[in-house]
Amino acid sequence: MNIETNNATKCDLACEALKTVDDPEIGLNIVDLGLVYAVNFDEEIKEVQLTMTLTTTFCPMGESITSNAMMALEMYFPGYDVDVHLVFDPPWGYHLISEEGRVFLGR
Repeated sequence: MNIETNNATKCDLACEALKTVDDPEIGLNIVDLGLVYAVNFDEEIKEVQLTMTLTTTFCPMGESITSNAMMALEMYFPGYDVDVHLVFDPPWGYHLISEEGRVFLGR
């Protein structure tokens, strides 16, 4: 898992929050699934900037997943706005799944 960040300590907290968000079709959290690409913090404007993807461009649960990610970060970082950037480049692939995720999925 290689998540880009400008604040490693806060990123660890953000990942803790995001591990409560599952892809409901797969049953694995979005961090171990490899959907989180970057978590950055703008302290001047009190904003968490999340860059993430989905397993497919037309993921039927995409809106739910991104909304749940936003809510999880808002709970962990009260007073911060959360900006979710949904990207599809680079595309998601099985190689992004963490070792814990692979064990969970039996791969």
